[in-house]
Amino acid sequence: MNFGQVVTAMVTPFDNKQNVDLNKTTTLIEHLIHKGSDAIVVSGTTGESPTLTKEEKLTLFEHCVKVVNGRVPVIAGTGSNNTSESIALTKEAEKLGVDAIMLVTPYYNKPSQRMLYEHFKVIAQETSLPVMPYNVPGRTAVNMQAETTIALSKIDNIVAVKEASGNLEQITKIIAETDAGFKVYSGDDSLTLPIVAVGGDGIVSVSSHIIGEEMQEMVTAYKNGNIVEAARIHQEILPVIQGMFSAPSPSPVKAALQLIGVDVGSVRQPILPLTEEELAYVSSLVKQTS
Repeated sequence: MNFGQVVTAMVTPFDNKQNVDLNKTTTLIEHLIHKGSDAIVVSGTTGESPTLTKEEKLTLFEHCVKVVNGRVPVIAGTGSNNTSESIALTKEAEKLGVDAIMLVTPYYNKPSQRMLYEHFKVIAQETSLPVMPYNVPGRTAVNMQAETTIALSKIDNIVAVKEASGNLEQITKIIAETDAGFKVYSGDDSLTLPIVAVGGDGIVSVSSHIIGEEMQEMVTAYKNGNIVEAARIHQEILPVIQGMFSAPSPSPVKAALQLIGVDVGSVRQPILPLTEEELAYVSSLVKQTS
């Protein structure tokens, strides 16, 4: 399974009553594919997965598979801090035709490295789909160490990792000590170029909703040996990336999408819409990209 180099962690569009809006989802998918997304993650953190019901997630998976129609891989966010529930959701997602699954490290219950390994192993054994674990200690209170990821990479259908530890030493070790076919993606937009520079494959991105083409150009430039050009693009887009995380995600990126004419609605509590001051800041950045 080739996920490409810019994967978008898609927001979940809502209507004005906070229900999942499938028509807006269709429009968003077309926007993302047009703007350079090589794959999309549905119902990840950026998709406000903690506030989505199981039924809403399954509806989104089914709808996205239908709309995408094989043009890019659809990666379903089926992970949680409950192993048996993750297995059940993964099995249902597989029946709906998704191309792969993303599994976040279990949050709140703070498992050991041995427990992390067994969690991912048992879920992977229950599906034939490619699996991408997602290490994000800033949100889960647990860091999956390089040795654990390396061990998991030896399981046939664990084919990639989304690494949002921000630890370049850890990420470099994973890249160095896994087989060439195992893909390592940055989980931090601002570290896309540094991680590609140490041998990573690309980014699972929030900012690509707005600057997907620029991120594609940056990664392609680096891989083609145009290092100065890649650095220039990185420097140019970094303020936009920072703006997308200037308030709890996905509030800034949803606001930015509205500003460029892609209506995805608002956010669900506990996340709140941007304040007027925050919106003015995001607006100033979006204007620079147009």
